[in-house]
Amino acid sequence: MKMLRLVFCFLLLTVSFARAQETESLADRTLRQLLERQKELLAMAADQGDNLDESSFRLQIEDVCRRYEVLLRENPKFTLAYTAYGYLLGKLGQDEQAVRILLKSNELDPNQPLVKNQIGNYLAENGKPLDALPYYTAAIKLAPEEPLYHYQLGMLLHEGGEEFVRSGEWRPEALERASHEAFRKAAELAPDRLEFTYRYAESFYDVGSPDWDAAMKAWEDLEDKAATKVERETMRLHQANILIKLRDYEEARDRLDSITEPALQKQKQKLIAQLAGKTDN
Repeated sequence: MKMLRLVFCFLLLTVSFARAQETESLADRTLRQLLERQKELLAMAADQGDNLDESSFRLQIEDVCRRYEVLLRENPKFTLAYTAYGYLLGKLGQDEQAVRILLKSNELDPNQPLVKNQIGNYLAENGKPLDALPYYTAAIKLAPEEPLYHYQLGMLLHEGGEEFVRSGEWRPEALERASHEAFRKAAELAPDRLEFTYRYAESFYDVGSPDWDAAMKAWEDLEDKAATKVERETMRLHQANILIKLRDYEEARDRLDSITEPALQKQKQKLIAQLAGKTDN
């Protein structure tokens, strides 16, 4: 969803820039109007939720789609229009049509990281991780500082692991390292994005020989940024777990003693039992 919002903002900025430069063509103006209209309709649908008049909304959004079709027939090489229309179709759940339009946009201009990422998303969500991989990696090559692309690559490699290994092109260890590195890069580029930093910290558990000291730092950094008591104590549970792996049992016990949230007691007791087993040996 965030990626789709990025696409929409990018398109609006691009068309608005053309207008500001007083070089707006009829096609540019039509696209800008369509973008503004679809933004209005989608915002209305989100605001009204279950109270939405679906029949009225459908008629209005279908009119926008028809106008896109006309625009593209009259301007068959209008790359931004293909991208915008593909975005809209994706929002409407018409994934196959959306990716077909986005592939045309990609054909016209292969240097659009947003489009490549969206195509990769479609392929990944439809059980084709091997086909999605080159689109994700191409998006990263075009926009290496965009953390979302690295994060999605990490998710693809992690969730599609079995298929990548079956292909014979990846060894499990290399796959684990590549996924972990992708999460690390996402967290590095966006240290304030909790979904990225948390998944990076989790990814230490995914690799065969993790750097537990680095993992400890990741979870301590997350505790520093936690907004609530339960979040802080959740990060402390992970710290205790890692301290046990590092055989720092006294410090692990201290971290566990500091966890008082009722919702975390079950996980806490599991680690206490694990710690007891280690210290009894």
